[in-house]
Amino acid sequence: MIQPLGFCAKGSEQKVCKLKKSLSGLKQSPRVWFGRFHQAVQQMGFKQCQTDHTLFVKKEQGRTLALIVYVDDIVITGDWVSDIQRVKNFLVTQFEVKDLGPLRYFLGIELVHFQQGFFISQRKYTLDLLKDIGKLGAKPVDNPIDVNHKLGDCNDEPIKDARQYQRLVGRLLYLSMTRPDIAYPVGVLSQFMHAPKAAHLEAVDRVLWYLKKFPGTGLLFKNHGHMKVEDLTSIDCSMCYFPTKSLYVGLHWSFPNFCSLKYNRGPTKEVDKNHEDL
Repeated sequence: MIQPLGFCAKGSEQKVCKLKKSLSGLKQSPRVWFGRFHQAVQQMGFKQCQTDHTLFVKKEQGRTLALIVYVDDIVITGDWVSDIQRVKNFLVTQFEVKDLGPLRYFLGIELVHFQQGFFISQRKYTLDLLKDIGKLGAKPVDNPIDVNHKLGDCNDEPIKDARQYQRLVGRLLYLSMTRPDIAYPVGVLSQFMHAPKAAHLEAVDRVLWYLKKFPGTGLLFKNHGHMKVEDLTSIDCSMCYFPTKSLYVGLHWSFPNFCSLKYNRGPTKEVDKNHEDL
């Protein structure tokens, strides 16, 4: 590659660097790598998603190919196995790659393949979370939140280390992608990120105790030969603990497989508008 600025020795401007030696010292090496990768997949007709720049999609003759990259890990999926293999063959000509076979684990998400579909969960991520905070020996509970909770009305003093609470809720938010059963309690707890109180931290502990009992719960996706998507939405003003705010709940299916549950808070007018758009 061409010598980067600051690396050129006087009188040696025409020389080049070996890729491994020069990139290892660059602060922007991830950016350089991603730019090179972007150029390569564009040659195959992939287009970068505008809402997620790590996702590349190619649609051709009614078939879809999707490719997502995280650092140097690449996941490829598509309608036809032959199309996926063609992408693999192309990447081998552009980069030094290693084919790890069908996806088993990616960013804390585990996949188990079977003949009719696949099952996704975050069991390892859950157990690692419990281990990190010393909750592996905690007594499990049957539900993640008290049905008659009054978290919006507690008068406790804010806890000293709000960052601990924020980190825990953040990790639970990521976990809720494959755990719709904790989406509601985590959504409630995320409303108190600015000044969490002791009661809120205790409620986080309850969610963790629930996870201790069911660490391997996840989502089952069966192949039914179609991609019919359905959405159910609901708005509730009474359950929100902040004036002029409303709660939005969205249930998403790729029928009949349940995909996700979205629980969010926002200004009443904005939530109403989003509900109308759906």
